Amino acid sequence: MAGTSPAMTNNKEEALARYLRSLVVIIALALAAFIAPARAADPVKVGFSMALTGGVASIGKQVLVALQLWRDDVNAKGGLLGRQVELVYYDDQSNPANVPPIYTKLIDVDKVDLLIGPYATNMVAPSIPVLMQFKKTSIGILANAANSNFHYDQYFSMLPTGPEPKKAFSTGFFELAAAQNPKPKTVAIVAADAEFAQNAADGARENIKAMGFDLILDKSYPPPTQDFGPIIRAVQAANPDILYVAAYPPDSVGIVRAIKEVGLSPKMIGGAFIGLLVTPIKMQLGPLMNGIINNEVFVPAPAFMFPGTKELLTRYQAIAKEQGIDPLGWGFAPLGYAAGQVLAAAVEGSKSLDHATIAAYIRSHTFNTVVGDITYGKDGEWAKAHVVFTQYQGVAGNTLDQFQDASHELIVWPNDMKNGTVIYPYAAAQK
Repeated sequence: MAGTSPAMTNNKEEALARYLRSLVVIIALALAAFIAPARAADPVKVGFSMALTGGVASIGKQVLVALQLWRDDVNAKGGLLGRQVELVYYDDQSNPANVPPIYTKLIDVDKVDLLIGPYATNMVAPSIPVLMQFKKTSIGILANAANSNFHYDQYFSMLPTGPEPKKAFSTGFFELAAAQNPKPKTVAIVAADAEFAQNAADGARENIKAMGFDLILDKSYPPPTQDFGPIIRAVQAANPDILYVAAYPPDSVGIVRAIKEVGLSPKMIGGAFIGLLVTPIKMQLGPLMNGIINNEVFVPAPAFMFPGTKELLTRYQAIAKEQGIDPLGWGFAPLGYAAGQVLAAAVEGSKSLDHATIAAYIRSHTFNTVVGDITYGKDGEWAKAHVVFTQYQGVAGNTLDQFQDASHELIVWPNDMKNGTVIYPYAAAQK
């Protein structure tokens, strides 16, 4: 038999090599066809921390339910970019120190696609340096002027305080005071030594100076304070015409009770009592709240009803009853849901999960939400404010039905939204 020539051997080897290369390509394409749909079906992970225990958990739990409802609604419509949404979250325990490691974990370990929150100024402020480090975008929920020192262009606020967020927590209060005849003159400030309360107090100081009042007492207290008697007695000794307070939920209860126990009765009391926005606290304090004028960002009044608001609250309230949390959810659930709406609209509008792209979209568009139309301005704050000041009037007993609408929590500022007239002085409303 004749031997195989070198040329024939080379041809066979080349043919085999071509065959193997083709086989590799076919296998690779098959694998890609198999893997690509699986990857496309992976959920879009949205990460955040939430105050589920600790001092502001009564609010954090409301925000969580709102975000869960938002997730369900987005998924029912096909998800984001054709992928279902999954929430990845951890309890920050209402402790600012817990927030940076949580957001670092969400980004570095959990590899979430998007971020939102956290809730509350005290927790949002320490999250922003982490966002800056990783160049991530987030929408902080109910945070007052948290970005005023960082000026980070990928942070946005879900709080309708407008372009002057610090001042917004007291402007209406002091305008009401200035409109009284005779005009009260002297002011005392009592504020928690924490990010939110100090930002609100800074704004109050600006308004006091601009409107010609005299600040005669300026007291801060550490957040763990439980006995507010000594602080209120110091206010009583100073004898101001006006008491301005900036306090979180547990503090609000302690301060209102101390005012009653000490018998403090200046001409006006109010400010930013965050606890007085929580329904169980309203029920607990009842008539002790009468006469207090408080900053509000979302109340059960016609001026705060937008497409989808009523439906959202109806669904929230059914879940709240099951979970034993705030039964109404007016002050917070709509804003939590709206944060999700803005994020979803930015992702779908930009067709991207890239954080810088999403931030650019948010900066340049208006968003239709359950809390109204939102356009963003400097430092990620709302371009236009939508806040009111209410006064508790005629609260009797401790029943829930009194707080189903604004009939005992009357809007007294601004004029174009008010449904009641301020009772002045404070003692008259306490009768």
